[in-house]
Amino acid sequence: MMETVTKTPSKESSTEDIKYKLIAENISANYDGIVAVKNVSMKFRDRAVTALIGPSGCGKTTFLRCLNRMHELTKNATLTGRVLLDGEDLYSNKVDPIINRRKIGMVFQKPNPFPTMSIYDNVACGLKLNGVRDRKILDEVVEGCLKMASLWDEVKGDLKKPGMSLSGGQQQRLCIARALAIQPEVLLMDEPASALDPIATQKIEEMIQELKKEYTIIIVTHNMQQATRVSDYTGFMYLGDLVEFGETKQIFENPRNETTAKYVQGQFG
Repeated sequence: MMETVTKTPSKESSTEDIKYKLIAENISANYDGIVAVKNVSMKFRDRAVTALIGPSGCGKTTFLRCLNRMHELTKNATLTGRVLLDGEDLYSNKVDPIINRRKIGMVFQKPNPFPTMSIYDNVACGLKLNGVRDRKILDEVVEGCLKMASLWDEVKGDLKKPGMSLSGGQQQRLCIARALAIQPEVLLMDEPASALDPIATQKIEEMIQELKKEYTIIIVTHNMQQATRVSDYTGFMYLGDLVEFGETKQIFENPRNETTAKYVQGQFG
C-alpha cells in the first residue's frame, strides 16, 4: 500500500512574503483512461529550480506537460485540476493555450533543432512568427539568448550554419536559447542532459544556475546527483503520486517518507 504523502514545508514556506510563480492544484492526468498523475499539488518558487525525481513511468514528464497545457495535445488525454501562473488559471476558457505555451517554455530530452534552419534562425524563428522583422531587434535577441545559453562564444562566427551541424550538447543549448527567445516566465526541462556527455552536462547545469536568477525552472531528472547539484526544491513522484516535496537538502539527507528514503538511497528505481 502506498504510504501517506509527505509534503514538507521549507523554513521559508512559513513566511507570508514568499513568491510562488506557478501553482499546480489537484492535477490528475489520464491517457485513454489510464491514470498517469494522481491528484498532485505543488507550488513553485519564483527564480528557483525545482527538480522532479522518481523512477521511469512515475508521471514526472506527464505532470511537467500539464504545466503548459502540452498534455492536452496528446490524443485521448484528459486532465482535472488547475494550474495558476501568477494567480491566473491557465486552463480557463478565457486563456489562449498558445500564449500560455509562450509564457511557459519547454526543453525536451532529445535536442530538436529545426533541421532546415541556421543557428541564427533557430533562435529567431519564434520572434519572426510573432511578427518581429526588425533586424536589429532580432540580432540583439539572438545574441542575448545564445549568451544566456552559454553558446555565443562557440557559434558567433558560424550563425549561418545549420543548427543540426552542432554537437549534441550545443544543440541542446541552442534549443534552450530558442525557448528563451520568446521571453517565457517559466522554463520546463525534461531530462535536458540525459543524452549528453559529462562535459556538456556540466555546461547545462552551470547554465541552469545562471538562468534561475531570471526564471522559474522546473526540471525532470533521473540523475539524483544532478538534482542535488542544481535544484533548490525536489518533488519525489512514484506511481503517479507525489510522495514527498521539500527543500532538496532535506529530501536527500532527511526524507520524512520511507519510500523516498529507499529511492534516494538507491534501493529501487
